[in-house]
Formats: sequence, structure tokens, C-alpha cells
Amino acid sequence: MAAARYDSEFRDGLFKGQAVVVTGAGSGIGRCTAHELASLGAHVVLTGRKADKLAAVAAEIAEDGGSCETHAFDIRDEEAVKGAVAAVTAKHGRIHALVNNAGGQFPASVQDISKKGFEAVLATNLTGGFLMMREVFHAGMKDHGGAVVNMTADMWNGMPGMAHSGAARAGMANLTKTAAYEWAQFGVRVNAVAPGWIASSGMDTYGEAVRAMIPYLKQHVPARRLGTEAEVSAAICFLLSPAAAFITGVTLAIDGGAPLGNSAFPLQDHDRSEPYQGFHRAVTPAALKDGES
Repeated sequence: MAAARYDSEFRDGLFKGQAVVVTGAGSGIGRCTAHELASLGAHVVLTGRKADKLAAVAAEIAEDGGSCETHAFDIRDEEAVKGAVAAVTAKHGRIHALVNNAGGQFPASVQDISKKGFEAVLATNLTGGFLMMREVFHAGMKDHGGAVVNMTADMWNGMPGMAHSGAARAGMANLTKTAAYEWAQFGVRVNAVAPGWIASSGMDTYGEAVRAMIPYLKQHVPARRLGTEAEVSAAICFLLSPAAAFITGVTLAIDGGAPLGNSAFPLQDHDRSEPYQGFHRAVTPAALKDGES
């Protein structure tokens, strides 16, 4: 039986009185992060393209006693971004923090990616995040300060099979550094997280060939397991918190050590890495259940 509320490692009321925008909040890591922020007192602004998915998460948060609202729009649409940020700012006076979580990609080899497909993934994983950052800055962070956490990925050694996403995520890591440097004078901190293989609902969006690989991914991770959504959310909450007041321009890897080592030193089997399971509403992806059957 699931716990009655989010079991966060952070103190109650950590984000009390703060309006925090979470993009891509209708599922996966975004949903989990929205829940944890709400459990810590934040008023969470859930954004995404699909109103029904946002409404479902909002209902969960309300049932758990949290505060939230929803705004459905596409972060790739500049005017829609401007309108949504303006509406939230007018209602709450300011936006204290932004979690730039929204993203998506499809598997394909470099030679098979069309210009349209490449640009679509860049727009979702880089340009849209830039638009959100820029607008929350102009809408109030320039005057009041704030914190931004962007989403990248484990792309340090390239991203075979997803070159478009790797290029976009690398761009976001660099954008994070530049914004952190330029906006420090305004009291704005900008950091990023780079999740590796996380047991999230996003795994169920891929086709059969990729899904067949998912249960075996843990064999390539020194921690010998996949990460949990709560482990990503915890890192995000830390970077948004006062405890990270002297941290900016950093991309924090959350990958169980997957990029480390080489084939000359094979990984050893073990069960010593215990996952953090703080999210009381977490659901095991079907792709992982398939691997267990």
C-alpha cells in the first residue's frame, strides 16, 4: 500500500509562499517534482501541452493537500509562453522558481534524422526551455531574484541513437552556464540536472526495439539499477533551496555512475545501491514490468 503523502527528505514548509513553475508536469519526472514541491509548501504551476494530463496531476496534488494550478500550452510557442508567464505573474506577483523539465525525443540514427525531426527535438529540449527562462527573468526574476533548474541528460560521451536530443541537451548545459554568469548580478541562480536511466513513464513512449533494451540497461550502470523519479526530484529541490545559495552554473549528473569506466574493467554485480522511493504515487513503467515477465 502506498504511503499517504510524499516522503521528502527536506523539511516541511521549505518552499512555503513560493510560486514554482514546472514544465512537462503531466507525467514522469515533472509530475513527481510537482508533487514534492507541493508537499514542501510551494504553490506549483503545472504546465504542459495536454490539459487532461495536467488536470489529473492537479487532482492528485489537491487530494494530498497541496496547492497548484494548471496552464496548458506549448513551450515551443513564443507567444503562448509569454502569455502564460504573464498570467501567472499577474496572479501571484512573481515566480520564485522555474523547473524547465519539459522535453522529448525519438530514437533514430544520425543519418536517418530529417531536418524537420532534428529541429523539432531542438525546439522541445532547448529552444522552449530558453523561452521559459527568458520570460520568467523578464517577468520578475530580474527584479526579485530566483532560481532555475534546467533538464539535460547523460550526453557526456555522445548520445548514440538520439543525436538530436544529445545536441539539444548539450546546448542546454551550456546555456545554463551562460545564464548563471549573466544573471548572477540579479540574484538569479541557474543550474541543471542530467538524469541517466530513470524508471519513469517516459520509457513507455518508445517502440518495441527500444523497450526490449530497457530491462537490461542496469547492466551498464555501476549502481546496478535504474534511478527513481524521486531521486531526480530530490536533486531539483536541493538546487532550488537556500542550501544551494552558492551553487550556480552547475549540471548535476543523476546517473548511478553510468558514464564512468571502460570495457577493460567490467562492472561487478551487486545489490548494495538502495533506491530512494520518496514518491508515494510512483508507478513502475510497463517496459520494466515486461522485462520481469
